[in-house]
Amino acid sequence: MTFQERGRMLRALALHLTEKKNNFYAISAQTGATKVDSWIDIDGGIGNLFSNASLRRKLPDAPFCLDGETIGLSKQQTLMGHHILVPKEGVAVHINAYNFPVWGMLEKIAVNLMAGVPAIVKPATVTSFLTEAVVREIIASGILPQGALQLLCGSAGNLLDFVTSQDVVTFTGSAYTGLKLKSHPAILSESVPFNMEADSLNCMVLGTDVEPGMAEWDIFIKEVNKEMTVKAGQKCTAVRRIFVPDSKMEAVWKSLAQELGKTVIGNPLNEKVRMGSLAGKSQREEVKAQVQKLLTSCELVYGSPESVEVLDADPEKGAFMSPLLLMNHTPFTSYEPHNVEAFGPVSTIMPYQHITDAIALSKLGKGSLCSSIITANPSIATEYVIGAASHHGRILVLNERCAKESTGHGSPLPTLVHGGPGRAGGGEEMGGLRGIRHYMQRTAIQGSPEMITAITGVYQPHAAGIQTPVHPFKKMFEDLQIGEQIVTEKRVITSEDINRFADLSGDHFYAHLTSTDFTDTMFEQQVAHGYFIMSIAAGLFVDSYEKNPVLLNYGIDELRFTKPVYPGMSVYIRFTCKEKIAQENKEKTPDMEYVKGMEIPKGIVKWYVEFLDDQDELTGVATILTMVRMKNKI
Repeated sequence: MTFQERGRMLRALALHLTEKKNNFYAISAQTGATKVDSWIDIDGGIGNLFSNASLRRKLPDAPFCLDGETIGLSKQQTLMGHHILVPKEGVAVHINAYNFPVWGMLEKIAVNLMAGVPAIVKPATVTSFLTEAVVREIIASGILPQGALQLLCGSAGNLLDFVTSQDVVTFTGSAYTGLKLKSHPAILSESVPFNMEADSLNCMVLGTDVEPGMAEWDIFIKEVNKEMTVKAGQKCTAVRRIFVPDSKMEAVWKSLAQELGKTVIGNPLNEKVRMGSLAGKSQREEVKAQVQKLLTSCELVYGSPESVEVLDADPEKGAFMSPLLLMNHTPFTSYEPHNVEAFGPVSTIMPYQHITDAIALSKLGKGSLCSSIITANPSIATEYVIGAASHHGRILVLNERCAKESTGHGSPLPTLVHGGPGRAGGGEEMGGLRGIRHYMQRTAIQGSPEMITAITGVYQPHAAGIQTPVHPFKKMFEDLQIGEQIVTEKRVITSEDINRFADLSGDHFYAHLTSTDFTDTMFEQQVAHGYFIMSIAAGLFVDSYEKNPVLLNYGIDELRFTKPVYPGMSVYIRFTCKEKIAQENKEKTPDMEYVKGMEIPKGIVKWYVEFLDDQDELTGVATILTMVRMKNKI
């Protein structure tokens, strides 16, 4: 399949699951998830499918793609190099955590399917019943090729014994288990790519500039409260360490305690409930054990590990737990807050003096998935981000300006990388096109421009063009050949041309005026505007006043002016079909506003445009995009 076909496949799958998602919500509640928790997991996972599907617009209509820029390797331009990305020929093995049984699967398979690699998903056993329900619906839809997605519930058994260098293994969970898997003999001997996203001691910082009464103060309190209670704190991105200016410690913890006190805990199906249970009683006991370790150097300022008031539920039968806010006054000398993670609604608040101290404290976690700083001061934000970035995979800067639209501290986005250094696993996933590259092999190729053009399906500079008697603007999308080329007549550029363009455009930059003293400038005399030459180029390569398959000019990429054009010089254009990308027609829905021409089958054609002078030297180069009519719609 090509990237375009894969993208359309993902979009179709996202639309299908959207229609079925209410069925998943009912099952999700049995994991202890509230409606908001389920929304993050289910709708968030489907959103990943949509987001990755849209990446097709940045990729060719081919099973592989180019990576990076053309590289010239010889003086006579007969040898060049490039890089291509091709799909690996194995499978993506995803070993996922229990806390996001839908999102954890969909955010990963969206990427490998877009890359053209099938997947085996191994969810955590305790919540695998929800993953299974989604996979069952995916298979029943028939949207994916047979075998493109397979599910393994329960133990992974000896699965990793059979991986090879063409496979990719991803793991989400504890650092201990991740290290065990990463050290598997087959992983090591076969050099299998292994991406780990481990639980980490993420932190949130209140800037020294923030005072009670400021919008940022309220934003901070609400964000910490949300990160402690959403999914009952069972998130790899949840905030575990809270750093606050020393002088504001009491005001902050009391505000947090007040906010946490509003959290209604109980049956996740009850609309009044804001926090459900943990995934199971064994998980609750594990959290309690970790809290006891934290209490060796911390004190409890809110909540109780042993009792919790619940609504519409039995506190004995359900794995319910109160949010727990701990406090530590000596963060630079206390080991536990920076090394012990209670994977539940538990966070520790700690003081700092200066922003440099907050940076240093953030690093004591030895690597995290994300950090946040809430500040209204750009200088403080800059100092923290640049100082702390080496130890965090993502940093959110929150203030009044962006808070309403912010997805929050704990929300990884498909267009941004998700992962982090050190304790967080040292891996990286998602990130738009970056994520797709994890499942593809990058290979350097060398050859003549003509040979690289033939291999890649993209015209390469200095390759011989294909001359045809019919102007390319008179051809339908399907009839255009990559490398099809025209060379235009020459046009003499005069001083009067330049003056008229200056008057028409309003661009009277000194270099375009005859009255300028050109001593100590970049130019010898009056020089033509680069955009004038660009406009002249259009006049030279556009052939006809009559309607033709070219529907519109879509834009200009990579425009460069490489040599000045003076009055009296001649210019001509070499115009070559560089690349073609078919576009599918949008099916009009009742809520969609009609746009004239949306029903016309069309594709995007990229043209490599070279501006040349009397000496046949480049004065400029650009890639022009046109929208061209197709014979048949996709």
